[in-house]
Amino acid sequence: MASHPPITPNGAPSAAPTAAPNANGGSSAVVVSAAIMALALLGDSLLYVVLPLYAHEFGIGLAWVGVLLSANRLIRVVAYGGVAALGERVGPRRLTLVAGVLAAVSTLLYAVGDGGPVLLAARIVWGLAFAALNLTTLVYAVSRTTRQGRSVGTSKAVASVGPVLSLSIGAWLVTIIGPRDIFAILAGLTVLAIPLSLMLPAAHPVAGRSDRSILPKPTKNDLLGFVIGFGIDGIFVMTLALILKDVVSMESAVIASGLMIALRRLMEIVTAPIGGVLGDRFGAARMVLLFGCLLCAGLAGIAAGVAFMGACAVVLGHGALVTLQPVLVAQRNTGAVMNRLAVLATWRDIGAAVGPLTAGLLAARFDLEAIYAPLAVATLVMVVCACRPPQARAGGTA
Repeated sequence: MASHPPITPNGAPSAAPTAAPNANGGSSAVVVSAAIMALALLGDSLLYVVLPLYAHEFGIGLAWVGVLLSANRLIRVVAYGGVAALGERVGPRRLTLVAGVLAAVSTLLYAVGDGGPVLLAARIVWGLAFAALNLTTLVYAVSRTTRQGRSVGTSKAVASVGPVLSLSIGAWLVTIIGPRDIFAILAGLTVLAIPLSLMLPAAHPVAGRSDRSILPKPTKNDLLGFVIGFGIDGIFVMTLALILKDVVSMESAVIASGLMIALRRLMEIVTAPIGGVLGDRFGAARMVLLFGCLLCAGLAGIAAGVAFMGACAVVLGHGALVTLQPVLVAQRNTGAVMNRLAVLATWRDIGAAVGPLTAGLLAARFDLEAIYAPLAVATLVMVVCACRPPQARAGGTA
């Protein structure tokens, strides 16, 4: 794929490159930006395990849990256009610096805040931070190399290290020092993202302009992202601890669910680079179909009452799909790759915002396993649709 010229603050291609990094700057910028994302994700990742089981420690009920776990997604859906516009004006390094500060503030609020309104403010702050970091890491991953699959895979693998450590070691520490103190420790670690952001290149080429609309028109691949966000990032993550609690004790459920979600991130570390290379070589559509079917089998297994085996299949399939979907975008678009990546992220966030709300409302009234049967069917349908060759048109369609 041909490289794109740098974008000026008003969105038009500039005549010459702008303060581009040196020859090694492309790959190093990918790693550094992803490391910043890893640090920023420490608090958010653990919150999904801690909040459903320790809601009373934070002065909230189960209904508030769904709201809080969805709020950051909702704010990202609304904010992506504005954050992208800000990034075009100030550059990705400054935007990453601001996002690092916001991430540290939100994690600290998890430790000291009490009650729904304060925690809601923390989730809104985190939503803005993640929107900025998600876009800047994608910028550094896709705009400096023709091998987008390998670059995106490397970025996601590095970024997943933070959640893996948080969900494994952090979940264990919760049972020792409590759910409040652990977030104070994670906030201190997140502060390290601030000096790291100063190591990023001052300017960087950006492939295309971001879609400024709040609700951009989705493709089939975007709709698959919505279903994955709804089912895996939303319902699965929120209900996993509740499902396992019926099998083991609460303390074991915290550790087991944390390890299971950490395994999802660990699989991203393993499968993201491999999936990116395989997607570049054999085509992302084939790999999406393969791992999508594995994901659906896992959801069906949870519906059938095979919680552990089904969850393992879900995290394996999801770990590959989070990399392969952006690769599919890169392969099917001849231009404006950044725009299409932002649209995919928007629709996945919409699904992930609706998922916890749905789970929170239905958890007290319906059998949790029953939710997964229709979810498996819907996911399979969208996997097949997304893998079908799109109708050719200018600029790509994926």
